[in-house]
Amino acid sequence: MVEAELSESENQEIGLEVSEQIRLFKEFIEQHYHAQLLEANRKGKESLVIEFSELLKFNTELAEELTERPEEVLKAAEIAIKEFDLPKKLDKFAVRIKRMPDSLKIKISEVRSKHLGKFLWCYGIVRQKSDVRPHVSTAKFECPSCGNVLTVLQLDQKYKEPTRCSCGRKGKFKELSKELVDGQGLVLEESPDDLDGAQPKRINVFLKGDLVTPITERKSSPGTKVKLYGWVSEVPIQLRSGGKSTKYDLILEANYIEPVDDDPSNMKISEAELEEIMSIAKRENALHYVASNIAPSIYGHDKIKESLVLQLAGGCVKKRKDGVRTRGDIHMLLIGDPGAGKSQLLKRITRVAPKARFTSGKGASAAGLTASVVKDEFLGGWSLEAGTLVLANQGFAVIDELDKMTKEDRSALHEAMEQQTVSVSKANIQATLRCETTLLAAANPKFGRFDPYDLVANQINLPPTLINRFDLIFPIKDKPGREKDDKLASFILKLHQNPDAAVAKVESDILKKYFMYVRRVAKPHLSDVAIDEIKKYYINMRNSGAAEEGGVSSVPITARQLEALVRLAEASAKLRLATEVTREDALKSIELIDYCLNQIAKDSETGKIDIDRISSKITSTQRSKISIIKDVINTIESETKERIIPIELIIQEAANKNISSEDVEGVLEKLRRSGDIFEPKRGFIQKL
Repeated sequence: MVEAELSESENQEIGLEVSEQIRLFKEFIEQHYHAQLLEANRKGKESLVIEFSELLKFNTELAEELTERPEEVLKAAEIAIKEFDLPKKLDKFAVRIKRMPDSLKIKISEVRSKHLGKFLWCYGIVRQKSDVRPHVSTAKFECPSCGNVLTVLQLDQKYKEPTRCSCGRKGKFKELSKELVDGQGLVLEESPDDLDGAQPKRINVFLKGDLVTPITERKSSPGTKVKLYGWVSEVPIQLRSGGKSTKYDLILEANYIEPVDDDPSNMKISEAELEEIMSIAKRENALHYVASNIAPSIYGHDKIKESLVLQLAGGCVKKRKDGVRTRGDIHMLLIGDPGAGKSQLLKRITRVAPKARFTSGKGASAAGLTASVVKDEFLGGWSLEAGTLVLANQGFAVIDELDKMTKEDRSALHEAMEQQTVSVSKANIQATLRCETTLLAAANPKFGRFDPYDLVANQINLPPTLINRFDLIFPIKDKPGREKDDKLASFILKLHQNPDAAVAKVESDILKKYFMYVRRVAKPHLSDVAIDEIKKYYINMRNSGAAEEGGVSSVPITARQLEALVRLAEASAKLRLATEVTREDALKSIELIDYCLNQIAKDSETGKIDIDRISSKITSTQRSKISIIKDVINTIESETKERIIPIELIIQEAANKNISSEDVEGVLEKLRRSGDIFEPKRGFIQKL
């Protein structure tokens, strides 16, 4: 009897507590959120967002209760809202909580069983996302014997029916109705910022109700950084034998999702920062000033630093009416001897560039760079997982050790660099993802160091089609020289003695916001003077490779370099936030392209610039020699009327045209390989 009384008084106490919660919530909403509630009701919204700090100020006990038993307390809040006299009737209405204190923040890797059912929030990157599908929340059943209606909450993944009725009937109940709610699964991964070299952990997240409306769904696309508020629940794992496992899976039931502004276009800039940005842009030589601040701890490489600044500013995107789009991103490749500071420069750019992602050659695959289709373990089916280049859309992808990547993986970069899209056709998923990304890459020469006497193309282990897509290619040669080595050693040793010796005058955050502002605001157009200057340089360069008598003309520059000239000139104007590209901007772009071409594409034999030195294995000089030898063979054949020609005779004839016997041997070997000639007997050749 005593026990019965006790349980009754306990029930009363709990009942009082719940009614108290409802009363307090009603009072709280009336004081602070009445206008927002009316607005939400008028617009037909299904939720009201409340700030945790406001609730804490209003009643600490209620706020504490919310963190301990979130589901019950939020249910009380919903009941309180339904008691309000509102214009539209509410069927379903949720209360969402945001701005929780850091004490309730938890890393995904630190979630333990003690956190089950507690309100908390975590921060991470959305890695995967399933489709939105309806889920049953509650189902009503009727007992055929007594007509009793039974309501069953569907909390597990398996659909539950009532086991027995109060009249004693077991099984075979008639389903009357079921309440459906939209549900979606996400996979949330720890942000790299929170990691200390450990592997990032993941957790499954379940969103339902108005968290999966088309508008909110866009905020949680793969690659987005989000803050997730909710509570952790356990999900039973079904064994193959049919029973339940002793091990449980964890799932985060989301109450509210808030995207963190990582997108450069949404970044906030204060008035003080804007003033500082304007003062940099108004400097007489803005490019030189920013370049000297971009990597103060790296000695020299002035031309490369200037080019990096222009790359960070970027050119202008042109969209034509016929749907053709010209990219504004400037791609850049650094090839250099080991220990020349390439990786340091790349790491520094990752700090300064807006929305930058860094990856290294051996640890990157085609799927990791572009996009992959993965099996969705959480809700079944297949889902798309974005790679580095897609995640860095509207930003920068920095790839170190490009030469260490496999051939198949490198081929994934072709479409991403020129068309700026990534196409995926796998497992019944056909998708084209946007990839408007600027690429900065570094590689080593084929044999570790540069051989100054060999073709650059022979030393870069990259396909010509890929090399051609880079606007600027810088070889970084590490040649010993007493004066230069003395300065470099002094600089490095002073830095070791005093690490703060090389401090930039402009902070990294300001530089990041400067580049972001420049990219967002400045849209300069080409002036006639700039066009004339670029055109003059292009035509002069094209004609500088004119053929000598009997030779083949070299191609010093192509239309791709012409577009690169325009992009660099626009970037130079952007740095000053100018509306027009001036003659000085055009000259700066010409200076950088000319520097690159002279460094890489100069033919040591003729002293002329030949673009084929970069993008193909045969230079125009070699091509010219091949055509001369072919002519010699044809002439001898027609004069002697013999099909089989002695090699000695070819060497004699070629000597009259200033071609050495070694060159003749080399050309004949090339022709043999290509199948133009064969050797019927030793010392003789015959045309096929």
